Amino acid sequence: MLTLATASEFSHYVPLAVLLVMALIFGVANLVLTHVIGPSRKGKVKGTTYESGVNPIGTARRRFNVRFYIVAMTFLLFDVEIVFLYPWASVFSSLAEDSGLTPVFLGRCLFFILTSIIAFAYAWRKGVFRYD
Repeated sequence: MLTLATASEFSHYVPLAVLLVMALIFGVANLVLTHVIGPSRKGKVKGTTYESGVNPIGTARRRFNVRFYIVAMTFLLFDVEIVFLYPWASVFSSLAEDSGLTPVFLGRCLFFILTSIIAFAYAWRKGVFRYD
């Protein structure tokens, strides 16, 4: 049996639980309603590959150069870096000047950015971004 103290501790998680349940219901409802209401016509024309209105030429199983994937991973690296820098910037701007944490926070951010720049420069020197 939960006591009053432990029940109040879990009351902070009720909005999170409601959000997760709503997201689960929304996802399942979209999948079910798509199959129930959506069109289900099949045929030779509907099953062909669509390439901007032009009939497809060749196979879709063509191998791509690995550089395309490396550029995509580099984009994701910098994208994730921005995701991590945004909360850092919001916390950094609200630090008290006399707390002594400002140089620590700034040093960690500069280290994070510097390692990303070094990795980018290394890839550049290795010729990863050349398409010749």
